[in-house]
Amino acid sequence: MTIFTLLDFIGTIAFAMSGALTAINKKLDPFGVFIIAFVTAVGGGTLRDVMIGRTPVSWMLDIRYVYLIIFGFALAIIFRKKLDRLRKSLFLFDTIGLGVFTLIGLEKGIIFGLNPVICIALGTMTACFGGVIRDILCNEIPVIFRREIYATICIFGGIVFFALKQIEMNEDVLYILTSSVMISVRLLAVKYKWYLPALQRV
Repeated sequence: MTIFTLLDFIGTIAFAMSGALTAINKKLDPFGVFIIAFVTAVGGGTLRDVMIGRTPVSWMLDIRYVYLIIFGFALAIIFRKKLDRLRKSLFLFDTIGLGVFTLIGLEKGIIFGLNPVICIALGTMTACFGGVIRDILCNEIPVIFRREIYATICIFGGIVFFALKQIEMNEDVLYILTSSVMISVRLLAVKYKWYLPALQRV
């Protein structure tokens, strides 16, 4: 198994748990929790694959993704009673998924020979839109549309990725370093309350 595949699997589990924890917090039944977990894990990747004309989409061609989502869902159910850590757990898994799935989208764009700017857009959509679907279904304003630095981190990560790629860094190191930078920046942003300014009516 390559480091890229491993990161992809980690991101799938992380986003599945993120979706499940959100649904549990909303007091949905087990089926509802599973559906939210599923769409959170595959929503961004499905949109990406449809946009680049790669059908059937990735998770339909590899049953391991379904098993990973079920695994993430099961973990969230088993540890659901640790409500005092629910918000921190949700944030952590969401952050891991964000860092990893951005890389997946970037690589898909590169494979299809797209311009780096478009690759960064694909990476951002891959990382963010599963969460957008999750939040909409759970009747929340999506994180991407709030002041919290979220999609901006994906764009920043994409820039870091292509900058490091120019120096012909080992691919495994490149993947790990880029995802680590993105995860670290988001953790720091939340810790030190870095926000984008909200637009207000004049």
